[in-house]
Amino acid sequence: MAIHYPRRLSNTKRKRRYGFRARMKTRHGRKMINRRRSMGRSLPSA
Repeated sequence: MAIHYPRRLSNTKRKRRYGFRARMKTRHGRKMINRRRSMGRSLPSA
């Protein structure tokens, strides 16, 4: 039986993929941020 380790994604890659600036680059990302702000959430901490 093999042991599977969780994927260890670096924080830099995580920020680049899901961070605030990555969201602001696309139109849908900006819509998502505005939607979350209107719900009263703070900025994404994905």
